[in-house]
Amino acid sequence: KGLLIKNGTALERLAEVDTVVFDKTGTLTMGAPEVTNLGALPADVVAVAAGLAAGSSHPLARALAGVAGVRAAVSDVREVPGYGIEGMWQGQRVRLGRAEWCGAEPLAVTATYLSLGGTVYSFTFADALRPGAEAAVAALRADGRRIILLSGDAVGAVAELAGRLGIEEWSAGVLPAEKAARVAALSAEGRRVLMVGDGLNDTGALAAAHVSISPASALDAARVASDIVLLGQDMAPIADAVRISRQAVRRMVENFIISGGYNVIAVPLALMGAATPLAAALAMSLSSITVSLNAMRLK
Repeated sequence: KGLLIKNGTALERLAEVDTVVFDKTGTLTMGAPEVTNLGALPADVVAVAAGLAAGSSHPLARALAGVAGVRAAVSDVREVPGYGIEGMWQGQRVRLGRAEWCGAEPLAVTATYLSLGGTVYSFTFADALRPGAEAAVAALRADGRRIILLSGDAVGAVAELAGRLGIEEWSAGVLPAEKAARVAALSAEGRRVLMVGDGLNDTGALAAAHVSISPASALDAARVASDIVLLGQDMAPIADAVRISRQAVRRMVENFIISGGYNVIAVPLALMGAATPLAAALAMSLSSITVSLNAMRLK
């Protein structure tokens, strides 16, 4: 319910999960942040930032590009995954992205930074929690899963969200390669990792995980890299899917045992001529009905 499973082995691998790694922006949050300090910044600064932001698919950049009335003409624009986007404006290099990349001290809230003419300007954002995020995290934790939050966002913003959701293991300022390396390290420890992410920065981690999920709102690259797509905005189906996958695998094993037991008993009887055609037909029908009823227990 609410999930699109892209390959047949994903359900079985989902049943083996013991660790769940979440991204923050666009995954646990809606990924539709709003700029909170736009009116406090000069119009030309906002225009340059919007001109750069138009060349990026990051949720913060999309939000900034969408609300700015005017965009400056920025040339030679290129995105640096995990850091931000840069280009040339009036003969000078300008950057929009991470604080350290732009030469600034990070704020304690979600923000992106613009380096322009030797000055760094900050754009702050607020983002709503995705529906069902609290329920999904709580259900996964109650089911014995280890929960980890890995985000490229500022320490303050990540700490606030982790505290709100009760996630004890979290890291802020994480680069894309570091996310993938963390997932790979967990796998090397014998963990079966479910990675849940939505952005270009998450694709390496999604590919490295034992099984992965991305929201339908995720970038194409993230959806391609994931095994399962969350169709709606609600995250609650993720915890349901992990629980149901374990039950489904158990039912499949039980059905193999039931079918095998019927064959072990019925085939020798048939070979000895002890079973009439009617008895054989009834036994075959009973076997099919039993297997079907056992599978229906998942409801």
